[in-house]
Amino acid sequence: MTEGHRMSSTEMSSIEFPTRRHGQLSPPDEYAVLRAQPGLVRSALPGGSTVWLVARHEDVRAVLTDPRISASPLHPGFPTIGRNGTVPPPDQIPGWFVAYDPPEHTRFRKALIPEFTVRRVSELRPTVQRIVDSCIDAMLAGGTAADLVSAYALPVPSLVICELLGVPRSDRELFESRTRVLVTLTSTEDERDAATQDLLLYIAKLIAMKQRFPGRDLLSRLLSAGTLTPKEISGVTMLLLIAGHETTANNIALGVLMLLLNPQWIHTPGVVEEVLRYLSVADRVALRVAVEDVEIGGQLIRAGEGIVPLGASANHDQATFERADEFDPTRSARHHVAFGYGVHQCLGQNLVRIEMETVFESLFRRIPGLELDQAVEDLPFKYDGVLFGLHALPVRW
Repeated sequence: MTEGHRMSSTEMSSIEFPTRRHGQLSPPDEYAVLRAQPGLVRSALPGGSTVWLVARHEDVRAVLTDPRISASPLHPGFPTIGRNGTVPPPDQIPGWFVAYDPPEHTRFRKALIPEFTVRRVSELRPTVQRIVDSCIDAMLAGGTAADLVSAYALPVPSLVICELLGVPRSDRELFESRTRVLVTLTSTEDERDAATQDLLLYIAKLIAMKQRFPGRDLLSRLLSAGTLTPKEISGVTMLLLIAGHETTANNIALGVLMLLLNPQWIHTPGVVEEVLRYLSVADRVALRVAVEDVEIGGQLIRAGEGIVPLGASANHDQATFERADEFDPTRSARHHVAFGYGVHQCLGQNLVRIEMETVFESLFRRIPGLELDQAVEDLPFKYDGVLFGLHALPVRW
C-alpha cells in the first residue's frame, strides 16, 4: 500500500456525492470511475458530512462485515444525508434495530428471524396472490389506463405488510402518507417530526389494542413472546411498516418499467434478481462509521470517519458481474448486495422476492398489452428521495 493511500480526511480533497442523471435507470456514471481508482474517495454528502465512498463489490462487503465499522448513529462521525437521511438514534425510536450493533442488534434479529424464514414467508404466497389479483382487477375495472405506482406498485406491498403485522387495511393511507414525508429529502424538519409522531402514536394505539385483543399476526406474536418491550416493538413495527412497503414499491415500479423497455425478458425466471441487482434502489441507506482505525481497499480509515458503501456501484462492478451494465436476467446474480450483506442483511428479502415474482408474473400474464403512456425521459423519478424510484408510472393497455 502506498503512503498516499494512508492520507487522512483532513489531507484529501473531496468530490461531490454522485447522483443519478435525469431519466437514468442505472447508477451514476461516476461509480465506474470510483471503482477504477486505487483506494477510496472522499465525498461531501448533501447534508454536509464528509465520508469515504466505497464503490467496489469486494470492498462494500468488507465494510458491511467488519466489526470495527458501526451502523450506530450514536458514534461520533456517523454520516448524515440532510436531516431526512439521518438514521434515528435509539433514544428517539427504540427498536429501530438496523441502527444497532451486536450484541443488541442480535437480540432483535433472533426475535424476528422466525417470522421471515423461507417456510414462513412461503405460507404468505396465497395472500400475496390474492392482493395482487385484487389490484389488477381494480385497474382493469377502471378503464384502459392507470398510474401503476398508485394503483399497483404501492398498494401491493402496503397491503401485504398490513396483513403480516395485523394493521387494518383502512389505515394504509396513514402510514403511506407519513412514510412519504420521512423518505423525501426535501421535507422540512417540522414535517418530519410531525410524521414521526403520527406514526408512533398510531403504532402505540395499535399495540395497546393487540395487547387486549391479540390476533394471528406478527405484532401479536411479538407481544406474546415477551422478548421485546412494547416500546421496542413500536420501533420495530415502524421500521417494518416503512421498509416493508416503500422499498418494494420502488423495486416493483422500476422493475415494470425495465420490463416494458425490455419485453424479451418479461417471463424469464431470473428477472427478480436482475431487477434487484441492476436498479439497487437503496444505494444511500447503509451509512456507517469506523469505531477503530481500519483498512478497506488499501485505504486507511480513521476512527470517527464516516463511510458510505455504495450498493448500486457494487452491483455494477465488472470484476464481479460480467457485462455488469447490461440488464440480463439469465445471469447468476444472487450474490448482489441489494439487500445488504452480513449481520444487517435485510430480514424481509424472502418476502420481497415472493411479492416481486407474483407482481411481475401476474401483471404481464393478465395484461399482455401493457405499455408506457409517457416517454421515459418525462417520467417523475425520485431524485428527491432516500430511495430511488418513481413517483408515478403512467401505463395503458
